[in-house]
Amino acid sequence: MWYVKKMNDTCPKCGSTLSEITETQTGKKLRRCSAGSWNKETRQNEGCDYVLWLEVAPQTLDEKCPKCGEALVLQTTRFGKKMKKCSTGGWDKDKKVATGCDFIEWINGTTETLDKDCPECGEKLVLFTTSAGKKMEKCSTSGWDRDNKRPTGCTFVRWLKPGEIPPGVNASSEGEEFLPPEPN
Repeated sequence: MWYVKKMNDTCPKCGSTLSEITETQTGKKLRRCSAGSWNKETRQNEGCDYVLWLEVAPQTLDEKCPKCGEALVLQTTRFGKKMKKCSTGGWDKDKKVATGCDFIEWINGTTETLDKDCPECGEKLVLFTTSAGKKMEKCSTSGWDRDNKRPTGCTFVRWLKPGEIPPGVNASSEGEEFLPPEPN
């Protein structure tokens, strides 16, 4: 099975059955109480608000760790951030120290070229999706100077509303739900 937590099919709050497993855009998996639902328009839970968060096992990648040569895995944190990390790395909860190889590469988002020109400079626009699933159109020449902490290139950015998709882009994504926090 791809999840670690043992599942119970009954809601502990109201006794209803739990729904099928769903996945958020950030890769988190959950089961919601069947007596409740998520209203995208009001961004509120309706009915029972119980959500069972499931741990997602890391996905093995066809890449090798640059530090030790072992396989890399793709893992999603409990906050929905994605990272590539060495499969030999781990965490000792008792001693609160890292074990094995400590290589980690954070995945900050994806970029997809659009067939539109920037209204400010005329270069091509790109669709940038953050690691949290939010989308923006921005100029392909834009960047960030980390040393001076300021933008570089063209500064055109237009954040997209949930459900708004630029022409020519895969329409399967509709923005991230605002879900209750995961249990500690």
